[in-house]
Amino acid sequence: MAYCYILYSKILDRFYYGSTELKPLERLELHLQRHYGNKKFTAKTNDWELVCSINCGSINQARRIEAFIKKMKSKKYTASLVSSCEKVDWLLKNV
Repeated sequence: MAYCYILYSKILDRFYYGSTELKPLERLELHLQRHYGNKKFTAKTNDWELVCSINCGSINQARRIEAFIKKMKSKKYTASLVSSCEKVDWLLKNV
């Protein structure tokens, strides 16, 4: 199983987008433990929480969805995605 996931930090008031073949909560733990290094974006704070997880058919689909969300460059779009299953369904069908 592959996933596209969205993390949110209240301290930074920022979203982080990623894709993984791990379970999203396992991936979150790696970010919180600074497994990817101290200079990475998620190392700036340790209050990340998983706010959205999208089950994808493949890692390629997860990466396409991640790239689409990043390309939107909109905090408002991301917030609406987190609160709306309909938008997630649209992403799975169209991206």
